[in-house]
Amino acid sequence: MSAFQDTMVITQRQLRLLTRVPEVLLFSTIQPIMFVLLFRYVFGGSIDTGQPGGYVQLLMPGIFVQTVAFTLAGTASGLAEDMKKGLIDRFRSLPISQSALVVGRTLGDSLLNIVVLFAMGITGWLVGWRPSGGAFNVFLGFAFLLGFGYALSWIGAFVGLSAKDFRVVQNVSFLVTFPLTFLSNAFAPTTGMPRPLQYFAEWNPVSTMVAACRELFGLENQFGATAGSFPSENPLITSLIYMVLIMAVFVPLSVRKYRKAAG
Repeated sequence: MSAFQDTMVITQRQLRLLTRVPEVLLFSTIQPIMFVLLFRYVFGGSIDTGQPGGYVQLLMPGIFVQTVAFTLAGTASGLAEDMKKGLIDRFRSLPISQSALVVGRTLGDSLLNIVVLFAMGITGWLVGWRPSGGAFNVFLGFAFLLGFGYALSWIGAFVGLSAKDFRVVQNVSFLVTFPLTFLSNAFAPTTGMPRPLQYFAEWNPVSTMVAACRELFGLENQFGATAGSFPSENPLITSLIYMVLIMAVFVPLSVRKYRKAAG
């Protein structure tokens, strides 16, 4: 119970920072909305998806997944900044759980996605996005997105605690997130890629998550080289497996790294 209470205190600290520095919430929301508008109207007429409703139906699940994937960068940058300011040492001097800071940080950063996804959903609706999977499946899709963002935030925690310079953290975070999001099925079908690249793109955790969201939102998925494989037939289960594996690896690594950094 003590560890849980400590974690909730750190989570509340993260959420209170949003009220004290509203620019963080503002720009965290504006950037994905800009992606929606740019991709919708720049590429919307040039990519034939074969889906009812046009490109925006294919686009929105990809944009949603890209946005929560960048939780990794936000957590990494925030923890690196806390270390630079000496907050890690201050928390170390307090009688709180050793894991509370990292767990509370990842949870607080992930909860920010609720506001961001809500704003993006409204924007998507205004530009023509119409999910047809039913209210429960749409809700489940957004729950999956929040879970995926939380899992990736643990990679960010490990990166933020490992790097010694804030600029290095930013570069490493983008080196992880950009290949995962753009070498995927998020913005265009993978069938147009070279065949060897299709294998990477279609086994990519971002691709399986996008496919899972599309399935829940009522769309058909297109797979090329891996058509008929387990990920293509079961994107929801595959995404859950990826989340569990990511957290199984990076939760203990991040907590151990924090203890060493604070030691």
